[in-house]
Amino acid sequence: QVQLVESGGGLVQAGGSLRLSCAASGSINRINKMGWYRQAPGKQRELVATITSDGSTNYADSVKGRFTISRDNAKNTVYLQMNSLKPEDTAVYYCNVYRVVFGLDYDYWGQGTQVTVSS
Repeated sequence: QVQLVESGGGLVQAGGSLRLSCAASGSINRINKMGWYRQAPGKQRELVATITSDGSTNYADSVKGRFTISRDNAKNTVYLQMNSLKPEDTAVYYCNVYRVVFGLDYDYWGQGTQVTVSS
């Protein structure tokens, strides 16, 4: 099992910045990918950004150029730096860890942290 603890959400004005953190503990070996997803009210959960164990990143088009994902492998922590925030970025943000162990896929999710961007 993997436990994920998120922090850093909050209320910010449009144009502001926030930094989310997610620390992983437990069975943290063989983590292939870490990432952030978000879910706005009435919408499906969507990918925000992911980062692999070798540092390759992937971003949703809506956040490219504004958000930066990074990872501290020594601390088993993933970060999401969010700049130039917009009201449409308002959502619950979830940390995700993806592992492949002996050919089986495992997905783990954090409890979510609320990000609210006021106009």
